[in-house]
Amino acid sequence: MAAVTPVVNLDLTGRTALVTGAGSGIGRACARRLAAAGAAVLALDRDKAAAEAVAAETGGQAVALDLADPDAPHQVAAEVDVLVNNAGFQHVSAVEQFPPERFAGLHQVMVHAPFLLIRRVLPHMYARGWGRIVNISSVHGLRASPYKSGYVSAKHALEGLSKTVALEAAPHGVTCNCVNPAYVRTALVENQIADQAATHGIAPDEVVERIMLARAAVKRLVEPEEVAELVAYLCTPPASFITGSAITMDGGWTAH
Repeated sequence: MAAVTPVVNLDLTGRTALVTGAGSGIGRACARRLAAAGAAVLALDRDKAAAEAVAAETGGQAVALDLADPDAPHQVAAEVDVLVNNAGFQHVSAVEQFPPERFAGLHQVMVHAPFLLIRRVLPHMYARGWGRIVNISSVHGLRASPYKSGYVSAKHALEGLSKTVALEAAPHGVTCNCVNPAYVRTALVENQIADQAATHGIAPDEVVERIMLARAAVKRLVEPEEVAELVAYLCTPPASFITGSAITMDGGWTAH
């Protein structure tokens, strides 16, 4: 696919944006897009070198923290106007074989940490009468797949958290939404291919076509920049009436 050209007219001059999992993939694309709109970006990633690289690229600040640590969200600056909760990981395993500590870890990074970060930044957003919270969910926040009990349940919980925050924050000029892409061309997806091949007993080159794209009408992976452009739109004035929503970028997956 050709490079994605930004089309959203967005000015975030004077705003601070915190992006988690900013070292690569969707997070990096979001950090770059929000910086291009004028935001001062805090690029949070557990990989210090990756966070620093994105900070250098965007003129922002690196935040080297691992959200698997329950104390990490408390170390983040509270003066944030745009929060993009993107950090996450995957584990593929049957329920009866799923390691409990891995299940708990998925929920820590993708539910508990977003809750703590939202809780931390809301007072600043309320004081300014403006804020945008975008939770990078997944088609798996709306649909289930076998062998992904940890990820699916975490994303479903994130959806519920997002809706609750939207209802509470609306009177304060703050919106909260989920963006729900199908499989995105990221390292997380690339790393799943071998796991899926082993789980389903098929060759790795069959995984994308037979497993990942089986339910989608559009037979390609989503590009990180496409997700970032939707995130940018949710920060614009015309999107101020969109809150509590789950916005799909799934190529028709949930149309079935």
